[in-house]
Amino acid sequence: MSARRAAVLFTGGVVPRLTDARKELRRAQIADAAVRCFSRNGLERTSIAEITAESGLSAGSIYTHYRNKADLVRAATRVVLARHAEVLGEYAAADTPPDPDELLARLVAAIDPVAARVGVQTWGEATTDPAIREVVADMTERMRAMLHDCVTAWLVKVGHHEPAGAREHAAPIAHRVLSLYLAELLHTALRSTTEETVS
Repeated sequence: MSARRAAVLFTGGVVPRLTDARKELRRAQIADAAVRCFSRNGLERTSIAEITAESGLSAGSIYTHYRNKADLVRAATRVVLARHAEVLGEYAAADTPPDPDELLARLVAAIDPVAARVGVQTWGEATTDPAIREVVADMTERMRAMLHDCVTAWLVKVGHHEPAGAREHAAPIAHRVLSLYLAELLHTALRSTTEETVS
């Protein structure tokens, strides 16, 4: 007798459903496993079977939550973006937001080498895969918008600019901060890969 059939008989014909909280937990578990696999093996060489083994779940469970590898990459970038959104939101809301140099320094200090390697691999995939390109473009634009808000807050609260003028002045500054951050992300990814090869 299958496990599903046994569950149906045991519960009187009703198969217990995952709660929303448990679904989110399961999705996060799968996304974290995918990030670890992508970091070790690369996006192209990572199979769903490897992600399944890494997560400790069944292949059916993976496909219940994610349609394909692009969907998993999208989920992983959302997790990273959510972390940035929380931190940058706190910076922008502070009485004295960090200046652009300090903002960049804090972002760089928080770079995770594993996430950096996956990020750089994702950029590479984006050059040939339209679904991944859409994810990368969306994440980059959202990150730029969050940095723009943070720099605007600094100009208004510390520089005493008028809000409208501050937003306009903040745009090129936020662009430079984002460019330098992405360069540091690439540097971290390459350095961590080299260090692993040497050791």
